Order: sequence, then C-alpha cells, then structure tokens
Amino acid sequence: MNKGARTSQACLLLGSNIAPENNLPRAIILLQRYVEVTGASLVWETPAVGSPGPSFLNAAVLVRTNLKPEQLKNQVLSLIEENLGRRRTGDKYASRPIDIDIVAWDCQVTDANIWRFAHVAVPVSEVLPCDIRSDQGETLAQVAGRLMQTTTIQLRGELSTAPLL
Repeated sequence: MNKGARTSQACLLLGSNIAPENNLPRAIILLQRYVEVTGASLVWETPAVGSPGPSFLNAAVLVRTNLKPEQLKNQVLSLIEENLGRRRTGDKYASRPIDIDIVAWDCQVTDANIWRFAHVAVPVSEVLPCDIRSDQGETLAQVAGRLMQTTTIQLRGELSTAPLL
C-alpha cells in the first residue's frame, strides 16, 4: 500500500462451493498480495441459495486498502476470482470456486444482503468492528443471531482462516 494515500477499511465476504476447503484459504493468500488483511471470521457452511448445488463455505475478512471500492473490485477481487477459476455465467446462483463481495466500506453497509442472509450476517458480525444497525434499529449481531435461528448454518470449526493472517 502507498504510505501517503488515505486508507479505507473494507469487509469482504468470501464464498465457495467448489473445492471450498482449498479455495477460501487460497483467496485469502492472494488477497494479501494486494491489500492488508487485518482480520478473518470463522468458516460457516450453508446450503446453496437459489440453486440445488452443493453447500457453500463462507468467511468474512477485513482489509485495509488505498484503492476505491470499484478499483478493489475490478483490479483485485475480479482478478482473484478469475485466478481461482471463477467463470461468470447468466446464472448468478451457479456453483463457483470463489465469490468475493464487498459488503461494507468504512463501516457503511454496501450490500443489503447483510440484513437478509445468515451466510452474510454471521461471518461479517464476527469481524466488523463498528456498530452498524439495520433500518429497524437492530445491531448486526442481533440480526446474525436471529438469522441463525431460522437458517441452516453450521460452524466449520475444523477449518480456520487464522493461520493465514
């Protein structure tokens, strides 16, 4: 990172349902080439949404970068997805080796799915250091707890992102 430039904090959601045990750690290793990875959640398993494909493994990571959101997406995240074999098709629910989305930028939610899906809310609530609230006034931790009660989500404690940081 350029020492003189203003840095921002981004929270990224990583998901995979093709060789996820390999692709999640590989994505984090590749991210470290471009941004400073400052934290990572536990790994969570959820059924595929919108398709009958295999279950997804998801994790959230916090990064610091001097890139703007579009630059991060286009110059880093898309490159990593492509490097790990992601091929976009017309089916946005298709199985994939990796998907990396920006879900928060400088503690501002950029992806409304954070309030709707456990596979987003739960890992992000573990790493996001700010108190963000939904339109109904619930904290992200409260939303994550509620969604965990109504969604099939399972901690994959045998998989860890911590040794990669």
